[in-house]
Amino acid sequence: MAFQYGKTYVVQPKGRHQATIVWLHGLGDDGESWSQLLETVPLPNIKWICPTAPTRPMTIFGGFPSTAWFDVGHLSEDGDDDIEGMDASAAHVANLLSAEPADGRFRTALFMDIVMFRPLNPHSSILHDNERQYIWLLKRVTMKLGVGGFSMGAATALYSASCFVLGKYGNGSPYPVKLSAVVGLSGWLPCSKFGCYLLLVLAEDLSSLGLSGMIAGVSDAAGRILSLPILLCHGKGDLLSIADDAVVQYKWGEKSSISLSSNGFQDLTFKSYDGLGHYTNPEEMDELCSWLTSKLGLDGRPS
Repeated sequence: MAFQYGKTYVVQPKGRHQATIVWLHGLGDDGESWSQLLETVPLPNIKWICPTAPTRPMTIFGGFPSTAWFDVGHLSEDGDDDIEGMDASAAHVANLLSAEPADGRFRTALFMDIVMFRPLNPHSSILHDNERQYIWLLKRVTMKLGVGGFSMGAATALYSASCFVLGKYGNGSPYPVKLSAVVGLSGWLPCSKFGCYLLLVLAEDLSSLGLSGMIAGVSDAAGRILSLPILLCHGKGDLLSIADDAVVQYKWGEKSSISLSSNGFQDLTFKSYDGLGHYTNPEEMDELCSWLTSKLGLDGRPS
């Protein structure tokens, strides 16, 4: 079933544009609320794209409609996963990111602008001023793309990470975007049997290839798994406090981290916060800013 996505809000970078991140809100929310918060964070080199999920009937609400990235009944080891809905939302995120000037496409556009559509002469040892400028900028400029979110938005971001690693959506269509960072706040890893799911999909893909194809396929997927930075944050509370995240319990954040780690994601950071419920706080946002600055190589300078 096709659903219409709501309004998209954009927070433009206040400095040199080095990264674009699609940020996904939680169940029942919209993109505007997070765009207002992200407008205030000290990350001047990031462009934030905050879409609004479709309004759809939700099983968890007895069929009552709500803005949601996919349908969900309840969180459990054996719960059904709305793969179709997650595929649609992951594709929506990828489409938003595909419009951004990332990596090679950004460098090509930069080159064409600087050399004024005149290619470099490979047989000449003389570099013109505009060619020197291109080479200098080429060493300095790399556009990074990422996806993050809160609660159900975090789950969608992590599903996008799995699509990137596998190179395809759950329906088999190729995943078109290179991700450089994934963030999940107070969320969970959808497809709770993710470990088995990931390994089975890889095995099915590789079994259809020859030996050389299998080696290349393993190498490509392993490279993406090993190199993709992921930040997971979750409110922990304490054993006697109702401040623990009771909407998406802490154990689901912890299980998500363990599942990702056991599947080879080595650049994974998991942070917990005592007393934090199903919301964010300055400490968590400071962690987000520091982590993104480090992982994306942001210079942090405003214009």
